[in-house]
Amino acid sequence: MLGRSEILRAAAIIALVACFVATLAAINRRPSVPVVEPLPTVTAPATDDLTAELRRCGALGPKDAVDARCEAVWEENRRRFFGRSARPLPPTPPGGAAPATPSTGDAR
Repeated sequence: MLGRSEILRAAAIIALVACFVATLAAINRRPSVPVVEPLPTVTAPATDDLTAELRRCGALGPKDAVDARCEAVWEENRRRFFGRSARPLPPTPPGGAAPATPSTGDAR
């Protein structure tokens, strides 16, 4: 037969488990407040024409492989990506965009 102290000990354990379950239920019923973090602002230099040139070269498609200006732009993009110091881009010819020059043969 169970003694008085064993009955009290079992009742205390049951009460603690009931409090634990009630606490978990109360925590799960509260609506969670979403954490809103401000987005970092990225500012591009005003004189950086690399992005515009990359878009122009990307629009050329396979023709950009033979365009000397696009080759220089892609090389500068790789240089900046890998953290090397920036170099000035070659000048844009008059008339805006540089025309793609067709390849005349293998340059091996």
